[in-house]
Amino acid sequence: MPSTSRRKRAFVFSSILLILVVAASAAGLYVYQKSASASEAPARSDAKSTGASGDVALASTKATGKAATPGKGKEGDEKEKAPVPVSVAAIATGPVSAYISSTANLVAEADVKVLAEAEGRVAEVLVEEGNKVGKGQVLAQLVKDDAEIALTKARVRLENSKLNYDRAAQEVAEHLISQEQFDRTHLENQIAQQELAEAQWRLAKTTIRAPFGGRVTERFLKLGQHIRPGDQLFTVADFDPLIAKIFLPEKDVIGLKEGREVRITMKASEQTRFHGRIRQISPVVDTATGTVKLTVEATAPPPEVRPGAFVTIDIVRETHPQAVLLPREAVIRELQDAYVFVASAGIAEKRTVSLGLEEGTRIEALSGVKPGEQVIVAGQGGLKQGSPIKVIPAPEASDLGGVADRPVRG
Repeated sequence: MPSTSRRKRAFVFSSILLILVVAASAAGLYVYQKSASASEAPARSDAKSTGASGDVALASTKATGKAATPGKGKEGDEKEKAPVPVSVAAIATGPVSAYISSTANLVAEADVKVLAEAEGRVAEVLVEEGNKVGKGQVLAQLVKDDAEIALTKARVRLENSKLNYDRAAQEVAEHLISQEQFDRTHLENQIAQQELAEAQWRLAKTTIRAPFGGRVTERFLKLGQHIRPGDQLFTVADFDPLIAKIFLPEKDVIGLKEGREVRITMKASEQTRFHGRIRQISPVVDTATGTVKLTVEATAPPPEVRPGAFVTIDIVRETHPQAVLLPREAVIRELQDAYVFVASAGIAEKRTVSLGLEEGTRIEALSGVKPGEQVIVAGQGGLKQGSPIKVIPAPEASDLGGVADRPVRG
């Protein structure tokens, strides 16, 4: 019984709560409808009072065929049509080449170490590093007292041997001595001659001479130093010619001939450029690397070029003498395609171009443009076909007719 009573009381309470919620909702809806009706009356009266002006505005809109757009007016239209400032360069014609490039060190072809051939103490050092020397010029002198004494002994011995030989020759003719005794005397005379020649040679070797004309690049001996045969004394190099040995893939060597001109650029100073030629092409392919050795000789290098200089060697592979040339900065590449913008009557024309050889700041255009047209070289980043442009002078215009700063392997 008690549980049944509790359930009845809960049911009654829930029913009363539901009736209160429904009554509150109905009262709120009634208040909202009354306030909405009160606000509609002024709006209708305002609409009637402004009906004439609205009709005028509607008629104006129909007459012009354009509706007013919020946020856009005369200033917005002018901003949309404002020309983009750009710089242009004229498309020209000229030669362009493709290069095979490699790097190497320039070295003196004649570069030898001068070694001691006699033992002795250094009496004089006559040259220093950097000095120019001629062939046979004296570089240093060893003490030669011992060699001169040995030479004097050899001369005395030879004179005595010669007297004995002459006497023996007369006696054998008169049959006073045997042929065997004469032969022995003859042999002694020949030995004495050889001893004199050896003494002369040893004396000559106390004077250190340059093996050829060139420049002293290293000095190892010191005044008063005792040296022995085989000791290194100097290094002498002939700077003419300077050569470089490069190694190219076999496919790049096909068609190259000895004597072909090359261009050499110093890595330390890329403004220093000079010419060279292919002097030798190896007749074999290195089986380990698949390359062929080329010996390149520099022709008339500038004075500042030293042996050992690191250089870039560019060999002309192909040249187009009358190519249509574009500045490199004018070309925009997208994947496999390339295009430029041409300035024409105040607008930008987008042209797709086919590219050929590339050399430094110049690129050959095979199609899409003509010589004399003005191509945009700066400011083209946000341009589209037909965009209005304003040409302004470029601070640094590309010189399509000049020598390229750096060839590009094509």
